[in-house]
Amino acid sequence: MISVQSLTKRYGDLTAVDGISFDVAPGEVLGLVGPNGAGKTTTLRCLAGIIRPSAGSVLLGGHDLEHQAVEAKRTLAFIPDEPQLFDYLTVEEHLRFIARVYGVADVDQRIGPVLEELELGDKRKSLPDELSRGMKQKLAIACGLLHDPRTLVLDEPLTGLDPGGMRRMRATIAARARAGTAVVLSSHLLTLVEELCTKLFVIRRGRCVAYGPLSQIVEAHPELAGRSLEDIFLALTGEGEGGNGVPRPA
Repeated sequence: MISVQSLTKRYGDLTAVDGISFDVAPGEVLGLVGPNGAGKTTTLRCLAGIIRPSAGSVLLGGHDLEHQAVEAKRTLAFIPDEPQLFDYLTVEEHLRFIARVYGVADVDQRIGPVLEELELGDKRKSLPDELSRGMKQKLAIACGLLHDPRTLVLDEPLTGLDPGGMRRMRATIAARARAGTAVVLSSHLLTLVEELCTKLFVIRRGRCVAYGPLSQIVEAHPELAGRSLEDIFLALTGEGEGGNGVPRPA
């Protein structure tokens, strides 16, 4: 599972993330949503161990990310919105490199299925420069899934994908959750969030403004009953009402 407690990140006088806490159990998909500059990317990078929090803790698969970094990261796959690939490694070589990093013993048995799952079966020998933007994204996702992570953190995973690729990726995320993976998904595509996420974490200016299943959030804000997720998001973040947080009349 993923457990975040009192996570805070400061950059000088700026507090980008301010004491947020949430848990994601095996099989749950948490939608991390908020306007631009809310602190989503900083939160995701803290979860991935890319940047160190100023305060608070992150547990991945029961391992403290600060004190048991190797063990924690072995459970994790972090897939950023911009693929980070090696220019001179083919698709297959990327996967074999990842397998060595994570100690995947049965890599030969895993490569074929994960390439087929991401529709890259005919691109094994291709270099990144020979791939489209969407295929690069699929390769980054394949690298993340190869070691069968128990915690999965996704930042705008549908970026660059065509409609068919988007459908396949939605199915992949859902299948991983059904298999017991704890998933954090950040996306501005609220239809994706509504379809896949079992609960939401709405962040604004580094602070939590709502957390829990959508039904529970609406129950706490009865004025939002019957509204679309877009309307709920805009009301909670103050993005659509001149910043005063009061929902517009229906």
